[in-house]
Amino acid sequence: MKKQLLLGAAVSVLAAIDPAMAQTPAWNWTGFYAGLNVGYSWGNGAVTYNEPVFAARTSLPGTFSGPSFLDGAIGGFQIGYNWQIQSTWVIGLEADWQAASEVANGSFSNSGICDGEGPCRISGSLGSQILWFGTVRGRVGWLYTPQVMVYATGGLAYGKVDDSGNFSLTTAGLNCLSSCVWGFHQSAINTGWTVGGGIEGVVANMPTVTWKVEYLYVDLGSIGGSGFDTLPLGDGGLGGPNPFTFNAHFTDNIFRVGLNWQFSH
Repeated sequence: MKKQLLLGAAVSVLAAIDPAMAQTPAWNWTGFYAGLNVGYSWGNGAVTYNEPVFAARTSLPGTFSGPSFLDGAIGGFQIGYNWQIQSTWVIGLEADWQAASEVANGSFSNSGICDGEGPCRISGSLGSQILWFGTVRGRVGWLYTPQVMVYATGGLAYGKVDDSGNFSLTTAGLNCLSSCVWGFHQSAINTGWTVGGGIEGVVANMPTVTWKVEYLYVDLGSIGGSGFDTLPLGDGGLGGPNPFTFNAHFTDNIFRVGLNWQFSH
């Protein structure tokens, strides 16, 4: 459904182009530009948590996964430079930075039997975020008309990502007021890659302003780590502290619209 909506939006933009633009004088794309954009992004940032002691000594699962879908609004700015080659091709370099509000959070609760401790229950939550990101990309464009360009783009991506988890174990046998609580939290600035494409054209009666509609796929890589729970030492069963690991891989789909101001016209 999302792909159909994006395709429909792109077709609508092309359909709105005044056919008379094809007969207007040539417009030179060479020069610096800067602009603003807003949009929507959706992707994957599922956190996987693994604590082997649960699989070995309980009927509880040893691995827990957070929600895979994260999404939210984005907004930011871009700067770049274009070189027009003859009358039909444009190459360029663009950098952008985006504020993001992409969040995925989910909670869980599982009951079972813990070896040496009797009935038990583990509850918790896992979450991930993309707080901001940016790209540095090359662009190659083909001029549909002298004032409308269809382009492909790709290059470096970077961004701040975050994952976290909180857990509570309740049993009849562990000596920690019948409830043990622990968790983890990690943030990192990751680098990755991006690829995509878009359409850009001159705004009618505003020869120094262009509009654009763009899609990017972004891969920001993974973050992960390890730690120990807070379960107390015991004479068997779940006596701890016990080691755990966690990991999350972040990918994103970006759909945005924007305006650019051309400095060379």
